[in-house]
Amino acid sequence: MTIVLSTPGLAAADDAAGGKDTTYYISLGDSLASGYQPDVDKDTDVAYPDQLYAQLKQRTPGLKHIRLGCTAETTESLINGGKCDYPNAKSQLDAALKAMAQHQGKVAYVTLSVGANDILLNCVSRPAGTLDGACLNSKSQAMAKNLAQIAGTLRQAGTKDTQFVGSTYHNPFLGAWLQGPAGQQAVKESAPLVQAANAGITQVYKSTGFKVADVAGAFSSDDFTTQVNVPGAGEVPANVAKICQLTWACTKQDPHPNADGHKVIAGAFAAVLAKNDAPGAGESPAPSEPATPGASESPAPSESATPGAGESPAPSESATPEPGTDTGANTPAPNGDLAETGASSSTPVLAGAGLAIAAVGAAAVYFARKRRTSEEN
Repeated sequence: MTIVLSTPGLAAADDAAGGKDTTYYISLGDSLASGYQPDVDKDTDVAYPDQLYAQLKQRTPGLKHIRLGCTAETTESLINGGKCDYPNAKSQLDAALKAMAQHQGKVAYVTLSVGANDILLNCVSRPAGTLDGACLNSKSQAMAKNLAQIAGTLRQAGTKDTQFVGSTYHNPFLGAWLQGPAGQQAVKESAPLVQAANAGITQVYKSTGFKVADVAGAFSSDDFTTQVNVPGAGEVPANVAKICQLTWACTKQDPHPNADGHKVIAGAFAAVLAKNDAPGAGESPAPSEPATPGASESPAPSESATPGAGESPAPSESATPEPGTDTGANTPAPNGDLAETGASSSTPVLAGAGLAIAAVGAAAVYFARKRRTSEEN
C-alpha cells in the first residue's frame, strides 16, 4: 500500500489495523524518486522507491510506503517548498518530518535522492548548454550545506531502528559519446566532475549517519576500459553501453532512468539495506548536535496527519498497475510555472571538445533539463 495522504482518522485506523506490525517507508527526492519518464512526460510507478518498496514489502509484510518525491526538486525547495504542494506541510522535508512524528518509532526506512537540480536548473546556459563556473561554485557549496541540513534533520527525527539511505548519481553526459569525437571528449571531461560530485554527496551522507547507495557504481559510470558492442553504435565503453541500456539518453537525449534503470537503482538501495536486515542494526550514531532546522521545519502539529501528495485513497495491495503508467499515487500539485517535467535538453551540458571543466566542490551534476512552458497559472 502506497500512502499519499492520510487524514488523522484514516491514519489511526491504519495503525490500529496493522497494530505493532505496521511500519513505514518514506521516500524523498527529485525526479529520480518520482519516476519521471520522458516518453509519457509524467511521473510513473517505475520509480526506484516503488520497486524498492515491493522488495522490502516481501520481508516486512506490514510495511507501508509514504511517497513524497517531486520532479524538479532542489535541496533548497525540498527544505522551503516551491516546486510541489503538500497538504498540511510547507515542503517535502516538512511533510517527511510530520510523517515521522506521527509514526514515531514505526518508520523503518527513509531514502533520499536530491542535489542534482541545484546546479543544472541554475548554472546551465540555454541553448548552448554550457556551465557557468562562478554559479557552479556558489550553488555547489549551497547544495552541500542544504543536503547536510536535510540529511541531518531527517536522521535526528528517526530512531535507532530507522535505516537512512541516500544515493549518488550516474553520469548523465555519457550519451554524448555517440555524437563523435567532440562528444567523446566532452564525456571524458565530465567524468572527474561527476566523480567529485558523488564524492561530496557521499561525504555529506556519511557524516550525517546515512548509508550510501552507489548508483554511479551500479551504472558502471567510471568504466571507460571495458568495451561492449552496442547495436547501431559498435564498440563503446561499458559505461556508455549502460547509459544507453538503463536511461533514455541514447534514444531521447534524456538521461532519466527508464524502468530497467530504476530497477538497477532499487537494487543499489536494496543491497545496502540487506547488510542490516533488522532496521537500525549497525547504524552510525546520529550527529551529536541537532541539525539546524530550515525555515520550513516547524514542529509537528499535535494532531496526526500524514502529509503527502494528493488525497486519493491508497491503492489496493492486490492491484498491480501497468509499469510506466501514471498511478496517481504521487501527484503533488505544481505551483504554476515553477513546475517542470524533467525533460532533458537535447544539447549535452558539456558541449564541444574545447570546453574547460573544473570539478568544484560537491557539485551534484545530473540532468541537463529544459523548462517546460506551463499551461497553468
